[in-house]
Amino acid sequence: MAEQLRPEHPRPQFVRLSWLNLNGIWEFEYDDANKGTGEKWQDGSRAFTRSIQVPFAFQSKLSGIGDPSYHDVVWYRRELPISEAWRGKRVLLHFGAVDYEATVWVNGELVVRHEGGHTPFSADITDVLRDSDNVVVVRAYDPSTDMTIPRGKQYWKPESYGIFYTRTTGIWQTVWLEAVADVYLEKVQMTPDVDRKAVEIAAFVKGLMDRREVRLRTTVTYQGTPIAEQEHRVLTDEASWTIPIPISEYDTAYWWSPEHPNLFDVAFTLLADGLAVDEAASYFGMRKVSIEDGKFCLNNRPYFLKMVLDQGYYPDGNLTPPSDEAIRRDVELAKEMGFNGIRKHQKLEDPRFLYWCDRLGLAVWSEAANAYEYSHKYVRRFMNEWQESVERDYNHPSILVWVPINESWGIPEVQMNEQQQQHALSMYHLTRSLDSTRLVAGNDGWEMLKTDLFNIHDYEWQQEVLEARYESVDKALKLMPAGRRLLVGEHRYEGQPLLVTEFGGISYQTGERAGWGYSGADSAEDFEKRLRAVVRPLLRSSIVQGYCYTQLTDIEQEINGLLTYDRQPKIPLEIVRAINEGN
Repeated sequence: MAEQLRPEHPRPQFVRLSWLNLNGIWEFEYDDANKGTGEKWQDGSRAFTRSIQVPFAFQSKLSGIGDPSYHDVVWYRRELPISEAWRGKRVLLHFGAVDYEATVWVNGELVVRHEGGHTPFSADITDVLRDSDNVVVVRAYDPSTDMTIPRGKQYWKPESYGIFYTRTTGIWQTVWLEAVADVYLEKVQMTPDVDRKAVEIAAFVKGLMDRREVRLRTTVTYQGTPIAEQEHRVLTDEASWTIPIPISEYDTAYWWSPEHPNLFDVAFTLLADGLAVDEAASYFGMRKVSIEDGKFCLNNRPYFLKMVLDQGYYPDGNLTPPSDEAIRRDVELAKEMGFNGIRKHQKLEDPRFLYWCDRLGLAVWSEAANAYEYSHKYVRRFMNEWQESVERDYNHPSILVWVPINESWGIPEVQMNEQQQQHALSMYHLTRSLDSTRLVAGNDGWEMLKTDLFNIHDYEWQQEVLEARYESVDKALKLMPAGRRLLVGEHRYEGQPLLVTEFGGISYQTGERAGWGYSGADSAEDFEKRLRAVVRPLLRSSIVQGYCYTQLTDIEQEINGLLTYDRQPKIPLEIVRAINEGN
């Protein structure tokens, strides 16, 4: 069996015991002439000439290839080790993410197609499995220069430049197998309600048959102590009910926050005719995000957000973290520097990242990977992928805000183009329709239409200028960051919480890696001084309710991180923490 990498469960919000990690060495092939399908590579009989370490894209060093050049069509192949213990079960094949279009065959039979480079998909492969020698083949198509694809920071030109970085093609998140019964839980959606002291459960069941009585038992515990248990009959493939959580409204010890990341564990047991046929473990956090009297609130109390921008790139893995330890360490470093939140920028991050934010306590703004050109094809692609993003991560308590669009990417003419304006509005309302419990930043940075938060990007580096700008709302509303108006057309500021969600970007070279930033420091002392100069005015402002510093780490040609690309502090972490604390 191929070497197993990253054994941690790839879907920590919904864990079954019967699963198998398929990361490791796969056969691999470029298909620059796009001849593979015509030559029937999908039948699995052809051995490929290269090998690759999944889940790393071929552009990364950790893949074992490290080739950043254009190869828009690539193929993967490997044997599937089906456990003898899984006979009589349904076998599901899962992909965390494949960039951009994926087509999957098992034993030569098409099992799934998926479009979208950041979202998961799966296939029930039970009916195409053989007693032995099962083979999976994957074809990935990633048109490198197509600017209507939601690609985030992946550059469409040959070499990284400016704010754009190395592309990712093909499999870049975990591939895995899972065994389930013929009737099983497809997913569960959990919605905590702090005010009602309850959690709403929405269960989605696959394989439901009329001839059996199917029930779902839900058991909630807190730090090992039973809190609640209910059992409900499931009559349709989507059922919901509410479970009271018996806590006092004054007992905030049970609430989730970055300072106190309290979590309730949940065990789901699906019973068919009284027999347990499916079990899954999950968790949720009792927390509420809202706007009260113009204030950003967490759990009904005003909350000042101190966030750092994180683009989720790694020196040797590119978009793929090298290990679960590396993911956890990024969360720990952000907290050690005094940040209570992180804006995951232009990337739908690995679910393990959100797991550690849930467990360790770090608020998350989840942001889409945007495209750059507007078209009908873009609208279809983007709306589908964004819906899948919200669905995947709905249960993570750390996510407080959804950010579908950043700086008018994908809608570059929104100021004058009504069609693009309607698209921006639709993304806001679509997100709110999918999740009414979180806030939505409609277009982060500038050119806002409908939005819950008024977010400004401002890379000014002079303290006195920042102090004057954020002295009053009237002065802040006159800003034109990057020459863009803050509002579109007749839209007006409606009293939303005002935050500065990109600022700083101070470059400081500490090693051989050269690069750029929005302003520059020439020593550790100068870097600390400049950092204080941009943070202090926002902390002292009477109108600013939060900020997001650019950025956590250096990336390729950018050296404006608080940490180097290999996660070494440029100045002591405790100094950054003191600055965030206003000291």
